[in-house]
Amino acid sequence: MLDVKFVVENIEAVKKALEARGDQANLDEVEMLYKKRKEYAGMCDALRHEQKLVSEEFRTSKDEQERETLRNRSKELARKIRTMEEMLSQVDSQLKHALLSIPNMPHSTVPIGKSEQENVVVRTWGEPRTFNFQPKEHFEIGERLGILDFESARKIAGARFVVYRGIGAKLERALANFMLDLHVLEHGYTEIFPPYLVTQECMVGTGQLPKFEEEMYLVRDGFYLIPTAEVPVTNLHRDEILDAKVLPIKYCAYSACFRREAGSYGKDVRGMTRVHQFQKVELVKFCTPETSYDELESLVNDAEKVLQRLEIPYRVVALCTADLGFASAKTYDIEAFFPGQNTYREVSSCSNFEAFQARRANIRFRREQGKKPEFVHTLNGSGLAIGRTIIAILENYQQEDGSVVVPKALRPYLGVDKIVPIS
Repeated sequence: MLDVKFVVENIEAVKKALEARGDQANLDEVEMLYKKRKEYAGMCDALRHEQKLVSEEFRTSKDEQERETLRNRSKELARKIRTMEEMLSQVDSQLKHALLSIPNMPHSTVPIGKSEQENVVVRTWGEPRTFNFQPKEHFEIGERLGILDFESARKIAGARFVVYRGIGAKLERALANFMLDLHVLEHGYTEIFPPYLVTQECMVGTGQLPKFEEEMYLVRDGFYLIPTAEVPVTNLHRDEILDAKVLPIKYCAYSACFRREAGSYGKDVRGMTRVHQFQKVELVKFCTPETSYDELESLVNDAEKVLQRLEIPYRVVALCTADLGFASAKTYDIEAFFPGQNTYREVSSCSNFEAFQARRANIRFRREQGKKPEFVHTLNGSGLAIGRTIIAILENYQQEDGSVVVPKALRPYLGVDKIVPIS
């Protein structure tokens, strides 16, 4: 959420920044409600002040008739204050709702663009493998190996699900352990295993609600299935004031993620590129405002290390203004090369939200004792999405005989050097 005072005092600059995102936010409504709230608050203060004066007069008055007049005036003022407080509360609610619908402002270094076609490739790593046969896509490879079962998943839950079988199930688990060990032991993150259900307040805090209500799974009793571990992990410090000395705080978490992938994405309807449930290792940071962009670069490097260790070619892409997520001020996507599709596909998205989430979730820090609390900056990124990393492994390490060589870094976790078709 943007700071309302900043929005009103810099409304033209904010409009220009949001227009670069292709967003037509109703800032005029925000300005109108802000002024109305200020007016109502002033009226409330004036009425309370008058009530205080009347009370003082009542206490010192000896005249019974005057006291009765003052008593009636005090009652009338109390009624007016209640009415004005109700009006102020209503305007506060309207203003908060309006602010919750406004996306974050892009950072000045974000490329200006009108579509994902204008995203900028920052760097590439590794060379795509040259095959002496036509490389297959992951679903063909996985079904032939007997490790990916889409038909059984469809019978159980419908389209856009997958059942991992045998070594496939172990591969999913091995990747999670490999990623967590890398981030905890080498990159200094603290591992978290969070709940998969969160409250509406948590979803609002990280920016999923109210904007993406249709993409979320609402279950009974007001709980939502998490779309990413970002939601519960970021909310670990909701309504807290952190000591600046403990920053940055770095968490990593493995979890299932649940999202409604509506619509058609052409070839993406096949396989597990876009599914309703997938597993992911998430990286989350809390830091001071002046360090957040250095922390973003570090976060991206931490996620890149996973693909480097697995020896999978990838590229890092800076998203342009039109392709930024709702809450993000700046985002880098890490895209692994998928030979079966002959293209790069996202396996991680790393973002700096600046104070946008912290303001919604009321996460602050204090630099020194007695100093005014400030909002932290929050960041997160996939480190990595496990399903898509499995796609990258199957397609990059496939052999002509249908087997798949296991990346060296993963062999101690998986216990085999090669995955072969079930005979």
